[in-house]
Amino acid sequence: MKEKISLGMARRIALAAQGFTDPRPGGTPDRRHLARVLSRTGLLQIDSVSAVVRAHYMPLYSRLGSYPLALLDNAAVTRKRTVFEYWAHEASFLPVETYPLMRWRMQRAEQGDEMYLGLAKWGREHAGYIEEIYRSVVDRGPIAASALEGQKGSGGWWGWSHAKHAFEWLFWAGRITTASRRGFERFYDLPERVLPQAILDLAVPAAEDAHRELLRMSARAHGVATAGDLRDYFRLSPADMKGRLEELVETGELLPVRVEGWGKPAYMHKDARLPRRIEARALLAPFDPVVFERARAERLFDFRYRIEIYTPAEKRQYGYYVLPFLLGDRIVARVDLKADRPASVLRVHAAYAEACAPPETAAQLFEELKQMQGWLGLERIEVTPAGDLGPALADIAVS
Repeated sequence: MKEKISLGMARRIALAAQGFTDPRPGGTPDRRHLARVLSRTGLLQIDSVSAVVRAHYMPLYSRLGSYPLALLDNAAVTRKRTVFEYWAHEASFLPVETYPLMRWRMQRAEQGDEMYLGLAKWGREHAGYIEEIYRSVVDRGPIAASALEGQKGSGGWWGWSHAKHAFEWLFWAGRITTASRRGFERFYDLPERVLPQAILDLAVPAAEDAHRELLRMSARAHGVATAGDLRDYFRLSPADMKGRLEELVETGELLPVRVEGWGKPAYMHKDARLPRRIEARALLAPFDPVVFERARAERLFDFRYRIEIYTPAEKRQYGYYVLPFLLGDRIVARVDLKADRPASVLRVHAAYAEACAPPETAAQLFEELKQMQGWLGLERIEVTPAGDLGPALADIAVS
């Protein structure tokens, strides 16, 4: 018999799984706090857009409050690194212990699978050139693709040069990895010169065992989820999922449940916490695990969310870079923000309340914006009274 749980409980389970019941540090967050967040989320999706701050920095802020950006930067460099970069939900930071669990994807990529079709085709046509680039990394690494720029591409693939194509192909195949970054530019080197030796010495599991473990991680990160949610977290294929969920149900690690209002079966992790209340207050990145699967966000929070950075300005509904605002266990508002660093201003272009927004939403959102202003090292906030919540925010800002 499947247990039925309310939608409100499902929200609280999901937020607890993502770390929103953990207390924020009293002092400056350190590597232990980073490890705690990653133990909940399993990954941090990387994104280059810096309208506010690059998206991979935000989930730590949402859960820990103000922290030094160097905490994540330093975790991704040196042989003592605790995170590495690879393709998970998308390009992501992952705990280094996850490295063996991604080797199956690297091996498939080297065979032309598990990567973008266009890049796989390019790789088949330029195998000799890829080997030349690999030898350059062996001889000169760490090295950036820009150091070997050759003929520029055209049309799609963002006009990548041949060198950039080759570096990306090698990265997918796991033959090179990110040693460091300068700004957002990767410097590549060999995994054996980058990753801790203890990680390289770990046994590489069979693909089906890796898929099973990734599903376990996904289930812990979700708390409660549909099969589609669980598959999407690490972008497993239906074939990779076949039989794995049933095995985890059989062992009692996943519990079949029915969630109020969900049209599909759901699964709850056996260790999921079932809090009576969530006291969260956080701005979320567009690629935070709470919302990066848009259909799940809509099911959990009745919150339809799309990123509009590629939408022409005149067609945008809410704005260029819009962050959801989590209060308690509901997403109660969304706010279009920009960190204007030359002017040292956090600009609030517009703010919109959701139907579930309580009366204190504007005041609570402004407090969170003030905290973000301080975290980003900006001198002031300027609010444009646009959107149905904008005028109230503007009044608070000038009071």
